[in-house]
Amino acid sequence: QVQLVESGGGSVRAGESLRLSCVVSGSRSIIYYMGWFRQAPGKERERVASISTTGATTDYADSVKGRFTISRDNPKNTLYLQMDSLKTEDTAMYYCAADRVWRAVQTGTPTPSYWGQGTQVTVSS
Repeated sequence: QVQLVESGGGSVRAGESLRLSCVVSGSRSIIYYMGWFRQAPGKERERVASISTTGATTDYADSVKGRFTISRDNPKNTLYLQMDSLKTEDTAMYYCAADRVWRAVQTGTPTPSYWGQGTQVTVSS
């Protein structure tokens, strides 16, 4: 059974940075496309960033492009999200997700097969 465990969330001020991590267990991460999603209270879940199995291809939501960087270390079975120049509107629960289908982690449809439990990011002004 594939398990995803996120860490690295916290409370920061606008303009600061955070790095989220997501460790994959139960399978080799390289066989999965992976992505980061977020959900703020009262809002729909939003795809933030996606990465191909080797890391050669990445894709970002317009709202985070140029500020966030997704990466992966397959020997460590770990996915990262470097978040710079954080804004108050980035406040949300952040989830990592994995699937064997690129479209699932790029758009959220179909729903990715595997999800972490989430890590909270709070950005204050």
